[in-house]
Amino acid sequence: MDLKITGKVALITGSNRGIGKATAITLAKEGVNIALLARNEELLSQTKKEILETSPEVKVDYFICDTKDNEQVKNTVQNVEKAFGKIDILVNCAAALPEESTLENFEDKKLFEQIEVKVAGYIRCAQNVAPIMKKNGWGRIINISGLNARSSGNLIGSMRNISVSSLTKNLADNLGPHGINVNVIHPGLTYTERSDDGIEKLSKKNKISIEEAKEQILANNSIGKVITAYDIANIVAFLSSPLSKSINGEPIPAGGGQKGFIYY
Repeated sequence: MDLKITGKVALITGSNRGIGKATAITLAKEGVNIALLARNEELLSQTKKEILETSPEVKVDYFICDTKDNEQVKNTVQNVEKAFGKIDILVNCAAALPEESTLENFEDKKLFEQIEVKVAGYIRCAQNVAPIMKKNGWGRIINISGLNARSSGNLIGSMRNISVSSLTKNLADNLGPHGINVNVIHPGLTYTERSDDGIEKLSKKNKISIEEAKEQILANNSIGKVITAYDIANIVAFLSSPLSKSINGEPIPAGGGQKGFIYY
């Protein structure tokens, strides 16, 4: 299937690793020019190198930016537009892993830290990119959240991810008339580079293979299979396409199917 995104420009936050990196590599293979954004220059440089190895025909550059800072976001978006001429796709993926959070150990400082990056940071990027998309009469914004928006167990994680769903719907209604669709993907447990430490610990503790430990941690879903960052990136690629015009303001669960839950 031709996604019709060859020649588009995507700005991807948190693209130095995990789902953001997988998304950058996946979109580049579809002919999308990639603006990488994160704080770690070494990892950004490595990601750029990997993209050019698999997709040498696309333009790739990286921009160091902390999305908690309004001025940094504003200046970076301006620099991206200057370097690429436009921005068609924004993938908000920058996030810090939330610690275990309950009423008993709740600290408002930790809540504000999470909101600052994954909620306010997403809004800052959308606010600065939207005028560019409006000018071109087309755009796609994809927010990466998480399935603990639909479950309890991590107080701060749930509150943060629910907030991303709320901002997605508000942005979709606001920007839809301008040809800009906004959606949110809720990954479940997903295999990324960050997963390896926990997998190795479980392997040693239970004296099982790395692959068995990986299955135990990540394959507790209705399909019984591990979901990888590239599985999520494939969904991002479709939502980035003009073919996705009928989907706007929607949450897309992507955890391999949560057992026992019914949504309607």
